Amino acid sequence: MGGEVKAIVPESVLKKRKRSEEWELAKKQEVEVTKRKNAEKRKLIFNRAKQYSKEYEQQEKELIQLKREAKLKGGFYVDPEAKLLFIIRIRGINAMHPKTRKILQLLRLRQIFNGVFLKVNKATMNMLHRVEPYVTYGYPNLKSVRELVYKRGYGKLNKQRVALTDNSIIEQALGKYGIICTEDLIHEIMTVGPHFKEANNFLWPFKLKAPLGGLKKKRNHYVEGGDAGNRENYINELIRRMN
Repeated sequence: MGGEVKAIVPESVLKKRKRSEEWELAKKQEVEVTKRKNAEKRKLIFNRAKQYSKEYEQQEKELIQLKREAKLKGGFYVDPEAKLLFIIRIRGINAMHPKTRKILQLLRLRQIFNGVFLKVNKATMNMLHRVEPYVTYGYPNLKSVRELVYKRGYGKLNKQRVALTDNSIIEQALGKYGIICTEDLIHEIMTVGPHFKEANNFLWPFKLKAPLGGLKKKRNHYVEGGDAGNRENYINELIRRMN
């Protein structure tokens, strides 16, 4: 009679406890797996960045070597034809031909001081000649590409303009092409790689500021002392002023 009375725990409570424990364990395992994956990914990204850096350095050394050799032989070294262009729209919509407007839309240059990367081929050059009075373009170097992507880079994710604050955004959109971080994206753009089209399409057109110190005369061509048209390597100086 004097024995202790055991409290009976309802079955539903026991089931809930068991379920909670199972969930907790699953969550813990998931967190551990994610941690491990992230650590591996960070290592991979670091190694890739190191490899790209070596590649860029090698290219620069090769270029210097070729220039020196040409100079010793009393000749000139002619740079290979550029594969990448950066186009900036410098004029508004006043008195514009409908075809010109359509080409600017195709180039994704819908606003003044918008900028986009473009692959050099016959079709793009023909389009550029048509809209030359409204844009300025040239051949960007690695520094310009890197500064643009890091400072003003936005991606297109689910048709939304998303700031490139994390590598996961790039991986989500371009992971299937082996582009998982910002350095991968820069390398793909800079070298005009096999997935340049997808990488460039992922990048939202750059919204640049009005150039520091202003433009000279945007109605005239660059060779006439104006601003429009092809300015080759001098586009880098303009990017610095507008970034």
